[in-house]
Amino acid sequence: MSLSGLSLRDLEYVVSVADHGSFVRAAEHCRVAQPSLSAQIRKLEAWLGITIFERTTRRVLVTAEGQRLINHARGVLHEARNLVSSVQTSDESWGGSLRLAAISTLGPYLFPKVLRELRTHYPNLSLVLGEGLTAALVEKLVDGELDAVILSLPQAEPTLATAEIFVEPFLLASPIGHPANSETGPGWEELDPQERLLLEEGHCLRDQALSVCTLVDRSNRHGTSLETLKYMVAAGEGCTLIPALAVADHDLISYRAMTNEAYSRQIGLAWRRSDPRGAESEKLAAQLSAIANELKLSATPRLAGS
Repeated sequence: MSLSGLSLRDLEYVVSVADHGSFVRAAEHCRVAQPSLSAQIRKLEAWLGITIFERTTRRVLVTAEGQRLINHARGVLHEARNLVSSVQTSDESWGGSLRLAAISTLGPYLFPKVLRELRTHYPNLSLVLGEGLTAALVEKLVDGELDAVILSLPQAEPTLATAEIFVEPFLLASPIGHPANSETGPGWEELDPQERLLLEEGHCLRDQALSVCTLVDRSNRHGTSLETLKYMVAAGEGCTLIPALAVADHDLISYRAMTNEAYSRQIGLAWRRSDPRGAESEKLAAQLSAIANELKLSATPRLAGS
């Protein structure tokens, strides 16, 4: 059966007449002329093949068939109002919920530092956090499974918009006692290719390390995470580049600051260009940038003995 002969407005008219017991008062409540309301209800009765109201000069009575219709109509109108309410833009930023992810070489170290400050800007926001490899996160963002991603710039995906947040320096990590510990010792580019340890393929940090120096022994074991790389360095397997936020006081390795700007990465926020909340994304990026500046996330950590 086609529903083209039924409208929510018709149901509102019927329920209003039942509630007010009068076509006149129902018309006033619905802000419509009484003849128009009466004519529309008659059309509905004819379309349904039932009589909804008994009309007399003194009062309006609801028929048994009409009462069943009215009971269902109340439920339909209630669900319709819930439908409208559920899709209307919330007064809360991001509609009250933000699905935010970061690349795995950043998220575990960045989120604990910025979330408290971020909460002051979004006290009622439900945050769903995640992490992963760049390609997978970009795919999820493009497909609408994420609202925004914190990653390394630049990004080549044309459907995404980006904004810079902060610059993160890299440090040269080497085993304690290794010649690279010294300021006059070999840097990343001067190391023997067999000593350069990298993350496994898929990590953008691997590509950034290779962009500085491509001479790497391909037979070397690769780390699956930054923490694994640290363990490998501590065990004397070689040296690697570690982002500043991943440096910890309890690491059993030596860190050396790198002065060349090539030893850093630009961290930014990415979101879909088609997302109607683009202004909110730009605002989030600006807030994250302000927090990063306040926390001096672009500064090289103070190293022991420095």
